[in-house]
Amino acid sequence: MLYSSLPFLNMLGIDAEWKIINGKKPYFECTKRLHNLLQGMKGSFTKEMKQIYLSQLEECVSNNLVDYSPDVAIIHDPQPLGLSRYLKKANQTWLWRCHIDIEPALRASNGLLNSIKHWIGDYDAAIFSAAHYIFPPWPVPKFIIPPFIDPLSEKNRELTQEEIDKVLVKYEIDPKVPIIAQIGRFDPWKGLDRTIATYRWVRKEIKCQLVLAGGLAADDPEGERILADIYAKTEEDEDIHVLNLSLANRLENYREVNALQRAASVIMQPSTREGFGLVITEALWKGKPVIAGNVGGIPFQVRDNDTGCFYRNSQKTAQKVLHLLNNPKSAEIMGKRGRKHVQEHFIIPDRVADFLMAIEMTMNSALDKKKRTECVISFHPWFKLENRR
Repeated sequence: MLYSSLPFLNMLGIDAEWKIINGKKPYFECTKRLHNLLQGMKGSFTKEMKQIYLSQLEECVSNNLVDYSPDVAIIHDPQPLGLSRYLKKANQTWLWRCHIDIEPALRASNGLLNSIKHWIGDYDAAIFSAAHYIFPPWPVPKFIIPPFIDPLSEKNRELTQEEIDKVLVKYEIDPKVPIIAQIGRFDPWKGLDRTIATYRWVRKEIKCQLVLAGGLAADDPEGERILADIYAKTEEDEDIHVLNLSLANRLENYREVNALQRAASVIMQPSTREGFGLVITEALWKGKPVIAGNVGGIPFQVRDNDTGCFYRNSQKTAQKVLHLLNNPKSAEIMGKRGRKHVQEHFIIPDRVADFLMAIEMTMNSALDKKKRTECVISFHPWFKLENRR
């Protein structure tokens, strides 16, 4: 989102830039631990982990991470969450943007959300993707703004058939054989085992290929382990293509993701946890039938048997995939409905306008912060909790 929204803001006359924290391996192991705990993994965030976390943030601050005084700062996700205590000045407005699925931590009531309450309290407001991620005791005003895509970006723009074929040739993927694809990070929450199991049921009935494509981010220490596990489970099947896409050239990576999605007949994302799932948004935008987990923010995008389908189990889902592969007209109709849904709700101009409105309301509200902490402002009435399933 930031690669597109920052140039967009600059074009509007708003001086915006993107700062990135640096960290050593122990720090990213701690932040991934915090991420997983918030998404429902059992365990604890120990005092030692907290010390590693805060020490690395202090190092970022000492290295002049922010070398000027912005009017507004938006901090994304748990990794840099604690920065506000070191950098926020009295005349600044700071907002925290939560992208992950913290509903399991809400249900668990294990004290984790209360333990980071003092970090949240340094902010002027918090932004969530959906109502069921809101933790009422956090002492800040709360906004609900869904993520979005840029349809003109390299990852989402229309591609020529020649551009698509070039990527398929590079990775030795046969364009004449139907493709089931899952594209995204190699992460324990993404349901990769579910996709492999579903493919194997489908493969018993018809000739097809499975493409599992992703990249290894420097801040995700689990990625290499998950990728090695996938390689081990699939190495004997020549029709499974496991692609570790290079991140060295961002635009090339985006173009390859775009091409693989457009080449696919069915796209899967049967996640067990998902804050929102922009890879689903991207697939829907390309008019592809998507099968995804009924978790987190996914139900705001996938309406079962309408804009997509929910994963059930590998056998039942395989029957749905077979239906879509054998009935391309049905797949096309579902894909068109999915694209329309994205166009109506998850495109950059409308959602950036939401962000600007949230900032304006935070900065200029007549109510003091203490009274505003009870406020939850959603820019989308259809984001009500009772409509999520």
